[in-house]
Amino acid sequence: MRYGYARVSTDHQDYTGQVAALKAAGCEKIVAEKITGASLDRRALVGLIARLAPGDHLIATRMDRLARSLRDLLNITAKIEEAGATFEILDSPLVNTSGPYGKFLRAILGAVGEFERSMILARTGEGRARAKLAGVRFGRKPSLTSDQQAYARKLRASGSSTVEIARLLGVSHSTISRSTSNDQ
Repeated sequence: MRYGYARVSTDHQDYTGQVAALKAAGCEKIVAEKITGASLDRRALVGLIARLAPGDHLIATRMDRLARSLRDLLNITAKIEEAGATFEILDSPLVNTSGPYGKFLRAILGAVGEFERSMILARTGEGRARAKLAGVRFGRKPSLTSDQQAYARKLRASGSSTVEIARLLGVSHSTISRSTSNDQ
């Protein structure tokens, strides 16, 4: 099945020209929506990609109608490929993943995506390391202050049950168990 996707950014724009070009390209079903490309909530596109089956072909008139950034393009391409489908951009003949150039394009896009992901991980790791050196604590805020933890340990040592202490401090008994364990 050949699907077409048309999109305009505002209600004042019209996708009639895109629909005509997609029909001329042999699209059997065309999905169109009026939503900014910067939005990640493009329901018509998401629904179209969800119903793609192996052998289907998705066509858009221009790259910016399908994706607004490299990351967006990589995500969309991955979803189309996972469905076993291919895609094509009418105004960019080399952006057609169904032939030999398509295999090359997928390899390049995959490599760029992998590189971009590794760079993000490296920058994130460096940022976390700097934050830790600066004393930033990661994770959830403790349920009990250090004074409350000391009080819970004192009560536990005097024979109070974890359930009683938890009720007194307004936390779960497992929080008290963790706070009063011997390895603290």
